[in-house]
Amino acid sequence: MITVKRNRPDALWREILLGPVRPRTWWTTAHLFTGALVSGAGVCLLSLLVFSLMFVVTLPLVLAVLFPFVWGLARLQRSRFAAFLGETVDPLPRDRPKGFRERLTADAFDRNTWKQAGFHVVAAVTEAGSALLVGVLWSTGFSLLLLAAIAKGKPRLLRDTDLIGPVDSRIVITLFLLGVFLLFATPWVVRALAALDLTMARALLGPDRAKRLSHRVEVLTESRSAVVDAADAERRRIERDLHDGTQQRLVSLAMNLGMARAMNPDLPELAEAHDEAKLALAELRDFVRGLHPAVLNDRGLDAALSGIAARSPVPVTLTVDLPERPSATTEAVAYFVVSEALANAAKHAQAGRAEVTVSRDGDTVRILVTDDGIGGAHPGKGSGLRGLAQRVESIDGTLIVHSPVGGPTTLTAELPCAS
Repeated sequence: MITVKRNRPDALWREILLGPVRPRTWWTTAHLFTGALVSGAGVCLLSLLVFSLMFVVTLPLVLAVLFPFVWGLARLQRSRFAAFLGETVDPLPRDRPKGFRERLTADAFDRNTWKQAGFHVVAAVTEAGSALLVGVLWSTGFSLLLLAAIAKGKPRLLRDTDLIGPVDSRIVITLFLLGVFLLFATPWVVRALAALDLTMARALLGPDRAKRLSHRVEVLTESRSAVVDAADAERRRIERDLHDGTQQRLVSLAMNLGMARAMNPDLPELAEAHDEAKLALAELRDFVRGLHPAVLNDRGLDAALSGIAARSPVPVTLTVDLPERPSATTEAVAYFVVSEALANAAKHAQAGRAEVTVSRDGDTVRILVTDDGIGGAHPGKGSGLRGLAQRVESIDGTLIVHSPVGGPTTLTAELPCAS
């Protein structure tokens, strides 16, 4: 890294004292010198190509060479930052349609082409100046130390060359201190110039902040979608394992207890065990159905919601109008929205009737659940509606609850209908 971190005093002194001998310092120096070479050669060729634009006959050929050269030189500059500094400059998006004329037009009207060309022109000045300054600092520092050593050990050499007059100890000390100062200060100058070069490269060779944020949002959206799909698949696996394993064992146990109860009607403990087994089986079925109902996978959302409506203690009018099945994740979220809404209507709203409408509007599945209860429901008041809102938002959906005190309550959910 080339950025200066806030260190403790001892670490700061260690950084100062070891700066001239750190490999990072010389890699950064090499970065500045190679930058001057690459930028200088690139701008020379770029100038020749631009000069050739004055000849109208060769204009298409020059442009066909100019634009790929700009993009290729930008790739070379990014490689230089990665090789010497270990820093990544994200590449710019490029539209490459088919056909020579289409590609030429796309490059000509692509602002990224001209951003990179601007970097090459500016870098030719800044990187050449940086390399010259660093070269002068390093050479001056070593030269002053060499002069101080000669003045101390072989002062006659200096007098014979008429470079300076009589040599005394003050001159030797001054030369030595100036040389030491330059050698220990130059690494900081090198790092500052490299940081400036990197900042300019990321501004002109990389995507702007809006592009980076847009790309970040896309990555996060994809990762979140993958997590939601994985969680849904895990719920289905658990449901399948419970249905095929534990539930079947409980069914067998209840049947055996029932037969034993029929043969021994005078044993109250056996009757109690049979009733407890049936109750446990019923609770397990409700739990499995709450995880992910098997009918949702087999027959779709219409059949699964019909099962909810049939089991609801509140009379439900159900209307499902979906020309085609949405994605499995959308179906699962829709199922839980209706299930939670009807459960709240029965437990808290004291509703006498409920109505559920599921329809498709373009790329959206719209769910409308209404009841004639006492109202007063709000996502911030209970964990049920809050968890439901979080589940809807996990797939970029929206949930709106309108529930004035005294009723009625209307719950509207809109889910993306990715098939």
